[in-house]
Amino acid sequence: MSAKPRSSGQEGDGLELDFGEPVRKVWSVGELVNGIHDLLERNYQEVWVEGEISGSRAYPSGHTYFTLKDSQSQISAVLFKGYAGSMKFEPKDGIKCLVRARVSAYVARGSLQLIVLHMEPKEKGALQLAFEQLKAKLAAEGLFDPGRKKPLPRFPARIGLVTSLQGAAVRDMLTVLRRRWEGLEIAIFPVKVQGEGAALEISAAIEAFNKHLPDTDVLLVGRGGGSIEDLWAFNEEPVARAIAASDIPVVSCVGHETDFTIADFVADVRAPTPSAAAELVAPDKEAVLSRLRETLRSLGRAMGGRLQRLDLRVKTAASHPFLQAPHRIYEERIRRVDEVAGRLPDAMTRLLSRKRRDFQLRVEKLQALSPLNVLSRGYAIAEKLPEAEILRRSSQTRKGDKVRVRLHEGEIHCEVT
Repeated sequence: MSAKPRSSGQEGDGLELDFGEPVRKVWSVGELVNGIHDLLERNYQEVWVEGEISGSRAYPSGHTYFTLKDSQSQISAVLFKGYAGSMKFEPKDGIKCLVRARVSAYVARGSLQLIVLHMEPKEKGALQLAFEQLKAKLAAEGLFDPGRKKPLPRFPARIGLVTSLQGAAVRDMLTVLRRRWEGLEIAIFPVKVQGEGAALEISAAIEAFNKHLPDTDVLLVGRGGGSIEDLWAFNEEPVARAIAASDIPVVSCVGHETDFTIADFVADVRAPTPSAAAELVAPDKEAVLSRLRETLRSLGRAMGGRLQRLDLRVKTAASHPFLQAPHRIYEERIRRVDEVAGRLPDAMTRLLSRKRRDFQLRVEKLQALSPLNVLSRGYAIAEKLPEAEILRRSSQTRKGDKVRVRLHEGEIHCEVT
């Protein structure tokens, strides 16, 4: 049975009973999706969901969209920029995590969606995962390469400190620096070293030293030990990039010897503690002066020995006969020149006679081999004209050919008959 309004419009009209088909409620698509949206928002304002991130996409707007899945199903999710700021790690594909979210519907598409309020990795701590992600990212960019590390100055005149004025670290560094090199100029830029905003203060201090005190020889950036949460400012990207961009060499000195931060990998040198950093950059003035004094003594001994050896050489040279009578040096040379000049004419005569005999022998050999010499013994050379072809056989000629016969003296022109 259903009821429907009467159409008469008269006073007292009411519902008209209809025992036929039931009344259908027809929704528009927008009404239905909005209804589902409101229902989900009311009943699933906060849920914890476990799954694996897949298809993560970060947009320039700062929002990140991804799919949360398990072996049975999957659901779309979005991490808006406002919530992403509190995240220590990036939602990358393959990370298994716990998500605190409200369930909603994306009205424009009518799709189910998780609005992520908080995320934490399931297999690793959020800070450890964030550390590994940033380390891998900066390593891929080459910020850890040994080739970009700057050497530390051997004798710095000004040392800059980027640290907190509270705590033992700054006192330890100042004590060591003053003990090792009295009179060393030290500039301190006090910053927060933990908590909200610490990373920005540290990076700004490094940039300020480079901009306003560029003649600073080396920067010590660090703090005393603590938990990973306490040291976290030195694991953040702004600090790493400020260290990498510094024209002043940077020594990272964060925590205790076993503590490692991203700043340690980017810095030009890592020191295990703040005190060790101060020991590293400031030479021991007394030890340097001691070495200089010993060097001066060694130099004096070396110079004295050198002068003694030179004095002995001068005395030895002075006693040489040639220095006692210098004219004896050129007299000896004159005698040698005169002797050679006296022997030169005889030597030249003998040489010319030998060359003349050699020449005569060669002429005689050539005459013995000359064809003209053969003709003098009664032989002749017959040539067929006009090509002057040498005749060796009678078959080379025909009747009427012109022939020239060369004798020892003169020649005869003949014709073959």
